[in-house]
Amino acid sequence: MIAWLNHLVDLVEENLTEELDVDGLATALGTTEYHLRRMFSTLAGMPLSEYVRRRRMTVAAADVVSGSADLLGIAVRYGYGSAEAFGRAFQSVHGVSPGQARRDGGPLRTQPLLRFRLTVEGALPMDVRLVSRPAFRLAGHATRVPLVHHGVNTAIQQHVTSLAPQEHARLKALGDAEPHGLLSVSTDLDPDRREGTELTYLHGVAVTDAVEVPVDLDVIGVDAGSWAVFRAAGPYPDTLQAVWAATASEWFPSNPWRLRPGPEVVAVLERADDFSTATVELWLPVEAGS
Repeated sequence: MIAWLNHLVDLVEENLTEELDVDGLATALGTTEYHLRRMFSTLAGMPLSEYVRRRRMTVAAADVVSGSADLLGIAVRYGYGSAEAFGRAFQSVHGVSPGQARRDGGPLRTQPLLRFRLTVEGALPMDVRLVSRPAFRLAGHATRVPLVHHGVNTAIQQHVTSLAPQEHARLKALGDAEPHGLLSVSTDLDPDRREGTELTYLHGVAVTDAVEVPVDLDVIGVDAGSWAVFRAAGPYPDTLQAVWAATASEWFPSNPWRLRPGPEVVAVLERADDFSTATVELWLPVEAGS
C-alpha cells in the first residue's frame, strides 16, 4: 500500500495542470478509489483533493511571481475557468491574492512533496476479528453532523443527550442482531474524509428483518459482507480515534483486506458513568484485496 500511495503522489506531480484519474489508477493498482482515498486521507492527515490543491497552488505561485504570463493564462493552465476562481484557490492556500503575490513576492505557503515511508510499529498486537454478516438493518435516530477528526464531536454529543433515558432503553430492547447494544453509526461520509464535511450519524441498534421497526425511527439498510472488528478500551473518544488511525497505518498495510463502502459502526460494550472511558468495538466494512 505504501508503494501505491507514493505512485499516487508521483502522478499528482505529473498531472498538476490536468484532472487526476484516481479511479483509473486504483483499478490499475488492483484496489478501489474508495480505499485509496481513505488510506491517503488518514495517513497524510489531509484529503487527496486538498493535497492536490495545495501542490497546484505551490507550483502556480512560481508562475504568478515570475510574471511570465497574465493571471488568466495561469488560471487556465491550472484548470480554472476564470481568474476569479483561481484567485480564490490561490488565496485559500497562500493567504494573499495572486495580484498581491505578484506585486510583493509573497508571503507564500509551500506544500512540500509528500513521501510515504514504512516505519516499524505494531509492538502491541491489535485486537481484531473478522466477521461475515448477512444483510441487516440499523434502526434509531439519525441526523446530519460535521466530521470531527479529534476530540469530542459536540453535534453528536448534543444529538445523543437530547434523547430521553427511556428512549435509549427502548432502542436497546429493539436490537436483535450483531453488533449488539447501542451503536454509533457514521455513514454517507465524504470520500476524502475532509474534516467539517457532513455525514449521517445514527444512534441506534442492529435489527434483523424479523423486527418491526416503529415508524418514528430512521432505518439504514446494510448489505451482506465482511467486517473487521477492532476492540479497544481507554479514554473516550481519544482511544477510538487512535484505533481508527492505527487501522490505516498498521492493520490494512499488513493484511489482504481493503475498505468497502458502508457504514462505520461503533458498539459501546462498557463505559464509565460520565463516558470518560469506554470499551468499544469499531466495525469497518471490508472486502478481500486482489
